[in-house]
This record gives sequence, structure tokens and C-alpha cells, in this order.
Amino acid sequence: MQIAHSIVVEAAPERVFRLYADVARWHTWDPDTREARLDGPFAVGTRGSLTPTRGNTVPMVITELVPDVCFTVECRIPLFTMRFEHLLQPAGAMVHVTHRATFSGALAPLLGRLLARRLDAGLPVTLASLKRHAEGAH
Repeated sequence: MQIAHSIVVEAAPERVFRLYADVARWHTWDPDTREARLDGPFAVGTRGSLTPTRGNTVPMVITELVPDVCFTVECRIPLFTMRFEHLLQPAGAMVHVTHRATFSGALAPLLGRLLARRLDAGLPVTLASLKRHAEGAH
């Protein structure tokens, strides 16, 4: 199961990526995040945790990262994995930003359906907030 939403941001990919790299401040532009932290640098293999505004804290690990292009985090609990991809595609003086969530594991049919509804409603709000912050209009 997968949910994805996109937005065009009038900023360079580097500017958006700086917001991503400042994990401790994700809550300032992502209304669905209460707290996020990493136990090391913003790099592949670094572990941390994410606390959503509704729900329990989950462990996360950065599984992919290409500066100014993309990064992916995975949150794993027993029998369920949430994969969150963040993609930046330059478009002239703008950047096309996509956030994609994929669910897998034995509990995906149940938990995925519940989370998909929340994410389908929340991702557009998160992307709009990211856009305001990246464009300096927050």
C-alpha cells in the first residue's frame, strides 16, 4: 500500500533539503510530527526516533540519502514497516517535492489502511507548510 502527494516549491532543492536535514526542527513545518531526533548525522544508517502528534514514538533509520535529491526513512515495529520517501526534482527555479509513504509486513493490510487515511489527509498539509518554510513565507 502506498500514499504519495507532491507540490511545486519556488526554491532551490538545496533550500528544501536543509529543512529535511534539520531533523530536530521537523515539527516546525510538519504538523503531524511532535518530535523527531537522530542519534548521529543526517546520513544513511543513522538511527533515531519519530513521535507523531497522534500515536506512539517509533524508531527510524535513514535508509537512503542523496544530498539535495532525496532521502528515505524507515520506521519498523514488529510485523510492520513504514517507508517514507522524500524526493526533490528540480524544475527551473523551482523544485517538485514528493512525499511517499509505503507500508509492508504482515500487519500492513490492517495498519496500512488506518495510516493511509491519515496520511492522505495530512501529507498535502505538510507539503504546503514545507513550501511556506522553504519559500520564506512562514
